[in-house]
Amino acid sequence: MEQCRRLKPQRHRVSVKLNSIVIVNLQAPRERFFGRLLEIATYGITVRGIDLNAFDDWMDHITQREESGVQPTTVFFPIHRVEKIILDEGIGALPSFSDTFLTKVGSAVEEHLE
Repeated sequence: MEQCRRLKPQRHRVSVKLNSIVIVNLQAPRERFFGRLLEIATYGITVRGIDLNAFDDWMDHITQREESGVQPTTVFFPIHRVEKIILDEGIGALPSFSDTFLTKVGSAVEEHLE
């Protein structure tokens, strides 16, 4: 029995915390939002970021040094709209959105979500 416990793989536990980079799945209307989690409460969450559909455009505007275009905003979502909050992590060979941003833009996404 003791040997079985030692042989079990240790799970890497990472939790969603304030200032984590997350993807928020929303309902009514259905949308996904990418950004930095600023606040989480029983009544809702506050995130600084962009609609996930605009992610590629946002990276393009940064790499082309355009002043106008897609910019991050600070948004409050009431809790009844929040379906789930996903930590931005790569899965196997698929990079996270943060890693994709770093590769394409050359700087960390956190720097652009201040």
